[in-house]
Amino acid sequence: MNPILPTLVTFFPLVGVVILFFIKEENKNALRWTALLTSLATFVISLVMLAQFDASNPDLQGLIKVNWITVAGWNITYAMGVDGLSILLVLLTTFLTPISILSTWSAIEDRVKDFMLFFLMLEVGMTGVFLALDLFLFYVFWEFTLVPMYFLIGIWGGPRRRYAAIKFFLYTMAGSILMLLAILWLGIYQGSFYLPELIAKGGIPADVQIWLFLAFAAAFAIKVPMWPLHSWLPDAHVEAPTAGSVILAGVLLKMGTYGFVRFNLPLFPQAAQQLAPTMGLLAVIGILYGAAVSYAQRDAKKLVAYSSVSHLGFVMLGLFALNPQGIQGGILQMINHGLSTGALFLLVGMIYERRHTRDMDAFGGLWRVMPVYAVLSLIVALSSMGLPGLNGFVGEFTILLGAFGSDSLQSQIGSGVLPSGVLAGLAAAGVILAAIYMLYMFQKLFLGPVDKEENKNLPDLNWREIVTLVPLLVFIFWIGLYPKPFFNLMAASVDQLVATLNAVAVAMP
Repeated sequence: MNPILPTLVTFFPLVGVVILFFIKEENKNALRWTALLTSLATFVISLVMLAQFDASNPDLQGLIKVNWITVAGWNITYAMGVDGLSILLVLLTTFLTPISILSTWSAIEDRVKDFMLFFLMLEVGMTGVFLALDLFLFYVFWEFTLVPMYFLIGIWGGPRRRYAAIKFFLYTMAGSILMLLAILWLGIYQGSFYLPELIAKGGIPADVQIWLFLAFAAAFAIKVPMWPLHSWLPDAHVEAPTAGSVILAGVLLKMGTYGFVRFNLPLFPQAAQQLAPTMGLLAVIGILYGAAVSYAQRDAKKLVAYSSVSHLGFVMLGLFALNPQGIQGGILQMINHGLSTGALFLLVGMIYERRHTRDMDAFGGLWRVMPVYAVLSLIVALSSMGLPGLNGFVGEFTILLGAFGSDSLQSQIGSGVLPSGVLAGLAAAGVILAAIYMLYMFQKLFLGPVDKEENKNLPDLNWREIVTLVPLLVFIFWIGLYPKPFFNLMAASVDQLVATLNAVAVAMP
């Protein structure tokens, strides 16, 4: 792979940022088209990167490493590269960004220039997180994403936007400080910030690994978010503009799950083995809690927001199964969640533009009034609840398969052992609960009589809204019916990671 591609796909959105500076605020369509075409060009570059990606090679590809900052003998490198653990997440980022921008065509009318500037800068940060291989560089990209998302929520959000933006910023910043301390320890005592070198060197004492694991996990678990660190998420989602919610659910939350698989598992394998049962238990609590709280919501957007806690609990359960099935299922479910939940937020945003309310009691009978909208909503709802033939089923089935067969998830309880099958069985109940809250939402919005005058003449989806949703539906069906190409992209890198974890497990007393 050409080593310029990871850098190019990361920083190309800045071309659009520069062009936007020269377009007047009054020319709103030019601002929108510039941002959209820039994001589409970035997606094309990511497809070129995919075309040059060798799925049979488990190592990093397109690798570039140059000295960046040298202070008192310490070398911080500009290191970028891609492998099977990150390629799908880079593609998800560049895929969802133009879709999100297209969704703002009529929703964002004030300060359009500023909105597009922040959105393209956010894409730079997100892509950089998935491609950075130096811990210092990764931390820069990680923290940088806070700034544009803070303004996207705080300026263009709902009535409580400032509260939600500050809460989002403080939660994420608090966890990031602990991660920064762990990064400094690795740099000082391991003599490098370069991830492949740190993994190859190893040798971190088991008791130190636990603390470092927890420091990184604090930042990543907040971002996921794992229970009980999730309380910032519903506020951020509900107050964010639709495009912000799509990119927050679709990509930003995956930065947390990606952090676990990229850093926690290979850097601290002994700690990962020791803490896997605890992480699995927290993941299952998140699955059940998120599903139960989703059912209690009356705001459709808040229901979808809490469902993310449940769905990403499945991802965490798969990752800490520490076997190929679980980790591959977890990575695929990151993609599935980005597609399905991103589509759900788009759909909620479309009906909000028409009725300026998300209260499910304000609707009913929309199937008769907006049939195209209803059909697309049904497909996405079925995808989110894991119906066979759609993408959600493949990811959840693979995760449960990995969890049932995982030795790592078995917990020592007193003098006995809690089998991993117990956690997997409880997680499977989350699939049933997902069907309950998703069908409840569908019933409230679409079924029954049209008994409210405001709903009787609502316009159905226009061509732009359909174009926004169709690409997501294509992948929902593609992954559901033929997931093999997606598994192939990650298989070699996942097998290499699991081999490292297994070697540590054998060596552990």
